[in-house]
Amino acid sequence: MRDFHELKVWDRSHALALAVYKATLRFPRVELVGLTSQMRRSSASIPTNIAEGCGRDAKGDLKRFLTIAKGSASELEYQLLLAKDLGYLPAPEYGQLAEETTEIKRMLTRFAQKVC
Repeated sequence: MRDFHELKVWDRSHALALAVYKATLRFPRVELVGLTSQMRRSSASIPTNIAEGCGRDAKGDLKRFLTIAKGSASELEYQLLLAKDLGYLPAPEYGQLAEETTEIKRMLTRFAQKVC
């Protein structure tokens, strides 16, 4: 069992989730149950799965939850692109969020490789 608070990848993914929540505050109200909700869930799923994996006793469980977190990051990558293309997310903000999402995916991959 690990303390997820000590992991840089958890810290960065938590900050990303906060940034996504903040960015989606400006989305049209009609998107509240659509894209806004999906982006918030996928962004929050990244640190959530890291935390859950750290709470498990088996290394294999941790690796599985890191894989799920990476899948959520991939979902977010597309949702960010969709939000930009729909005009909900300015290009500079999209670039920052997309770049951070990509880096978190790399970090998750490296961490999963070190676990097993």
